[in-house]
Amino acid sequence: MNTNIKEEHNYNIIMETQNTKISIFEKSAYGLGDMASNLFYQTFTMFLLYFYTDVFGISAAAAGTMFLAVRMLDTFYDPLVGAFADRTRSKYGKFRPWILYTVVPFGVIGFMTFYTPDLAASSKLVYAYVTYTAMMFIYSTINVPYGALMAVMTPNSLERTSLSAFRSISAFIGGLIVQGLTLKLVHYFGLLKINADGSVNEQFGFSVAMGIYSVLAVVMFLTTFFVCKERVTPVNDAKNSLKEDIKDLFKNVPWLILTVVGIMTCLYVAIRNGSIIYYFKYYANNSGSANLFGFEVGADTLISTFMVVGTGFSILGTILLKPMAAWIGKKRVYMLSMLLGTILSMAYYFLDKDQISLMFLFQALCNFAVGPAMAMMWSMYADTADYSEWKTGRRATGLIYSSANFAQKFGWSIGGAIAGYLLAYFGFVANAAVTSETEKGVRILFSFMPAIWSLIAVIALLFYSLDEQKVIEINKTLDELKKRNSEP
Repeated sequence: MNTNIKEEHNYNIIMETQNTKISIFEKSAYGLGDMASNLFYQTFTMFLLYFYTDVFGISAAAAGTMFLAVRMLDTFYDPLVGAFADRTRSKYGKFRPWILYTVVPFGVIGFMTFYTPDLAASSKLVYAYVTYTAMMFIYSTINVPYGALMAVMTPNSLERTSLSAFRSISAFIGGLIVQGLTLKLVHYFGLLKINADGSVNEQFGFSVAMGIYSVLAVVMFLTTFFVCKERVTPVNDAKNSLKEDIKDLFKNVPWLILTVVGIMTCLYVAIRNGSIIYYFKYYANNSGSANLFGFEVGADTLISTFMVVGTGFSILGTILLKPMAAWIGKKRVYMLSMLLGTILSMAYYFLDKDQISLMFLFQALCNFAVGPAMAMMWSMYADTADYSEWKTGRRATGLIYSSANFAQKFGWSIGGAIAGYLLAYFGFVANAAVTSETEKGVRILFSFMPAIWSLIAVIALLFYSLDEQKVIEINKTLDELKKRNSEP
């Protein structure tokens, strides 16, 4: 262990004696919030484009344009939520009341996004725009304050990393639910109301499946609200103007760099996860069944198992997050994760369609590598919030965390747009015969397109200067200022 990490370890021991250590129960309750979010986020990244093209009934290009248009409309909403949350004063704190009052609309709108009304094609597109836009806005309204909550639960940097690990592991569990059950639920409930031609009614199946997820999400978020506590108070709790907060934000160089890294990371995840179903349906498994480690499996089982394997190994990687961060530092863990993800993603382009077992092996290795990167991002945002308060004397946690939420939504929306346009470019037609051009397109989409963004993330991280020693110094200074201000 190097000198800097030892100093951080010693300082965190001091901080833990000041009642900053969070119980496992509270960490688990905090993690449930991201599990709830991922019941929708993972469904969006993995199935929303497929739902719109193959189930709802709009073209890939139209879906891609919708993702892009709504994302542009939503660009300025995340910072507004963060700014309003920073200015909230209530008996529940700054961020918890936002969870309480928006959780039910979150569940209802999430269900409506995957409901298919009996409308003409043009009216369907309007419905898709309205529900998708509403979902983006309500997702921000609950998730920006939820993300910021972590930064005010404890000032301890390693405890925040632990909280971030709990959050990410819970998110991955939410992902496991989505990946392992969604297609099966769609198939099961679709059989209860079959189409006129005798096929599975995926429209009905998706609506029921998302209704179940909506109820679960509401319960999980309410648990987060009731169990988690806000403990960290700003050095200066005076109300700042939004203009000052935004000005401070763009002077925060570590935040600027981390936001770029976050967008690139989420683009990587969104494009890769969103193209899995196309990669298997229109390339690796276009015959309808495949041999997996000696077993003949159908399409739904193959795709679900592939997703579950990836998430399982992401959890394993995230479990090692805190010890790896203490050993080599957050920045190095992040860089190494994304670099390995880049290399392994590109390898998929060179696999033959019958190398199913090798595809699964690469999936395990890739997600084991990238899993810690997503968790690390949340902890590093908390450090940039401390940096901003140390540098300016003012704290804008909600505004800073709004950028993390922006990065997530930008990733899945722009990633979805890129996927839709690329599929259209290569002549993709939903449920039609597979051409060589279609196969080439889905291979590029699943391999090189994610790798481009993860490589940019690695390059951007080279310029991130907020290392462990600097975080230690910042926390010491802020702690001293708070003690001085609390003296009579």
